[in-house]
Amino acid sequence: MKIGSRVVGDDQPPLVIAEIGINHGGDLSVAKHMVDMAHSAGCEIVKHQTHFVEDEMTEEAKEIFPPNANKSIWDVMAECSLSREDEIALKEHTEQLGMIYISTPFSRSAADFLHEIGAPAFKIGSGECDNLPLIRHIAAFGRPIIMSTGMQTIESIRQSVDILEASGVDYALLECTNLYPSPAEIVSLKGVSELRAAFPNAVIGFSDHSIGPTMALASVALGASILERHFTDSRYRVGPDISCSMDPAELKFLIDRSREIFVARRNEKQRSAPEQAVYAFARGSVVADRDLPEGHVITEADIWARRPGSGEIPASEFDSVVGRRLRVAKKRNQQLSWADLQQR
Repeated sequence: MKIGSRVVGDDQPPLVIAEIGINHGGDLSVAKHMVDMAHSAGCEIVKHQTHFVEDEMTEEAKEIFPPNANKSIWDVMAECSLSREDEIALKEHTEQLGMIYISTPFSRSAADFLHEIGAPAFKIGSGECDNLPLIRHIAAFGRPIIMSTGMQTIESIRQSVDILEASGVDYALLECTNLYPSPAEIVSLKGVSELRAAFPNAVIGFSDHSIGPTMALASVALGASILERHFTDSRYRVGPDISCSMDPAELKFLIDRSREIFVARRNEKQRSAPEQAVYAFARGSVVADRDLPEGHVITEADIWARRPGSGEIPASEFDSVVGRRLRVAKKRNQQLSWADLQQR
């Protein structure tokens, strides 16, 4: 798939998405500073959350308190959302830095707004992963879609994937655990492999809410092409997502290490050129294990394999030497050559 100018897939370095989300607390200047910090860490893409509360929730939401907040979900989003004008300004600021700006729309009007301002792709959060009418509405725009699959099973997301397939859009599915933060006991790295097997047309990634980079980096080894983590300029900020957010230093670490793992993941099982010098001394050569006279028929007890590997007969040919007659006498620990042996 392609998001803006960035190609994403198995043959490309992992795309690390810094999710600013609502960590800015509704302050545009803070949001811009977070984008600046993500840019300084080498990040290519930031993700926002677009909340138009009146179209997103009903009054009942004012009585629902998330596990990671001390106020209702309505109040959290109302306080942390940006105005339309501010979000446009944030997108422009991001793009002026040469970065890609995407966002998660949590309502139909938010999706329409992002379409109108030219967002190059849409993110669908885990909470909307089975919101079929919203997925259908977003897919109709014809732009790439990244969908998190937290709180779902392979079977429960099939209807949503069917909508994406039918629409013809490029799409990615992210393994995700929706607890903030997520302890290792409930994170599913196996989910990355299961998504790859179940949905071969999808780009597969990992949306991480754990502490530290370990799970996200491990997912790259399993084939994740997209890594998404919450991001903040400082861990000392207050907010429901700060506990599982990375700071600029951690973001840079994740970008750099994920690219290393990507390279190593693609290397074939073979002896590399730099290993050749090691191979020359590290392997064993067949040697006489005691003094052996000319004409002696070699038994297994007469020989052994010892370093270095400079001898003509490697340890792997040990069995081929047994039963052969010596043309010349050999001293203990003297390397054998094929010319020392009579033909069978």
